[in-house]
Amino acid sequence: MKAIAIGIMPQEKIRERVLAIARGEVKPKPSDPKIWFTSMKSLAEVLSDDNRALLHVIAKTKPNSISMLAEATGRKSSNLSRTLKTMANYGIVELKREQNQVRPVAKATEFHIVAA
Repeated sequence: MKAIAIGIMPQEKIRERVLAIARGEVKPKPSDPKIWFTSMKSLAEVLSDDNRALLHVIAKTKPNSISMLAEATGRKSSNLSRTLKTMANYGIVELKREQNQVRPVAKATEFHIVAA
């Protein structure tokens, strides 16, 4: 599994960068972060020790549903669902709908942090 690059930059700077890319003034390199956080605090909340451990469990066990993941981790499904949705919003986890279930897939378990 490939490591994901994560950037930390104030919201204003992220917006400026996105607009510069849209105008063609900046061409992002393949190694540039694809996921951005506005502070170390927000990054730490999403990639806490518990959540990184959760990513490793997902990658190792490849659960077919959130309820299977809940059994494997001992966490409540509702708590896991909320955590996974947040991680999916950042592109760290993919939630695949299959029949009547949602299967979590970890996109990475390693991260390179770039503070701008």
